[in-house]
Amino acid sequence: MESMQSLRTIENWPVPTAAAAVVRADGTVLGTHGPVDHRFALASVTKPLAAYAALVAYEEGAIELDEPAGPEGSTVRHLLAHTSGLAFDEHRVTSPPGQRRLYSNAGFEVLGDHIAKATGIAFAEYLHQAVFEPLGMASTSLDGSPAKDGVSTVGDLVRFAAELQQPRLLDVRTVAEATAVVHPGLKGVLPGYGHQSPNDWGLGLEIRDGKAPHWTGAGSSPRTFGHFGQAGTFLWVDPDARAACVALTDRPFGPWAVEAWPAFTDAVLAELGELGELG
Repeated sequence: MESMQSLRTIENWPVPTAAAAVVRADGTVLGTHGPVDHRFALASVTKPLAAYAALVAYEEGAIELDEPAGPEGSTVRHLLAHTSGLAFDEHRVTSPPGQRRLYSNAGFEVLGDHIAKATGIAFAEYLHQAVFEPLGMASTSLDGSPAKDGVSTVGDLVRFAAELQQPRLLDVRTVAEATAVVHPGLKGVLPGYGHQSPNDWGLGLEIRDGKAPHWTGAGSSPRTFGHFGQAGTFLWVDPDARAACVALTDRPFGPWAVEAWPAFTDAVLAELGELGELG
């Protein structure tokens, strides 16, 4: 596919391998660059996939968002919104539920166990059946923790990014709830970017709002949502741009990404504007 010019800038990233794509809600891929069929470790870009499976389980009636899950007083909604009180990487309670935005891998692991128990299906298999298979994500798998052990390709993730914009697997109202702020006003640490006040999240998806610094661009709308991963990966959806972008690399997140990603996103948004794609 002929690439959007802005996507070519990933060639300047100090990484061994990188691939990127931009996709619209109807699944039209506006551009790709790099090996889109290469399988990359996703790190925390796994979380939106796991969250989507949780929302499928909710719509199927297997779980309720406000049923108890995790620490005492916590619910499925708390786990999805990083407000359960569980620590970052330990199954240890550090705060009462709903009081602080404590980004937690442990919370997503508890969530996966909760869904497996409710459905009688191992979470990796449930995720495959609920999300990967119906979206045609044949090169994507969960090989461990639902917080961070997904593996996928840009080619597969553009399918998921289109789904986030124009849902087929979920009711559009469920996705609207997932991309609206849950427990507004809570402060917290955005990994890699320090304290944010407020540190807004939806259900398994981070919401940009007015956060600064941030991994998206200066031109990204406040409604932008998505996730980045410590494997050097990200996926964002900007409703105002009517498009989503996926970028995967095989170099861990660090200062290089803090510098490169916002400029890249702004270049993508600028080119979308030139193409008449912005709303």
